[in-house]
Amino acid sequence: MFCDLKAGVILVAEDNPDEAMLLQRAFKKAGLEIRVHICGDGNEATDYLRGENAFKDRLKFPFPNMVITDLKMPRCDGFQILQWLQAHPECNLIPKIVLSASNQPVDVIKAYQLGANCYFTKPSSMKDLTNLVRLLNEFWSTAEIPPLPPNC
Repeated sequence: MFCDLKAGVILVAEDNPDEAMLLQRAFKKAGLEIRVHICGDGNEATDYLRGENAFKDRLKFPFPNMVITDLKMPRCDGFQILQWLQAHPECNLIPKIVLSASNQPVDVIKAYQLGANCYFTKPSSMKDLTNLVRLLNEFWSTAEIPPLPPNC
């Protein structure tokens, strides 16, 4: 099974509303009319992943096909999102992309140790962000991804 981003949901954990808006705009500029759900921090993102609180309705808030997370967020950071997914192997099959301003080797290493599939430093231009989004879609739409169990 391929990771069909157009048919699913991408969960984005990003505490900066401007960065979140730029990412959504990059998806549109790349020609990808994809359903993107933005969570303002890791607590909200893990609630979404668990299907708890405001996200109980899995028809309205389906388990995502991909997670894109910033690392440095208040209350609960991107590392904790990766840890949650790692602790729930039944739901840990989805692609996990880190998109962070940090290019510190310690952050990159830790993210990969916690199961990130790839790590990108946030591009400085809309053109580069759009190209990155396009490449992610091309890669993951041709990659084999096992189906998620129904309890996710």
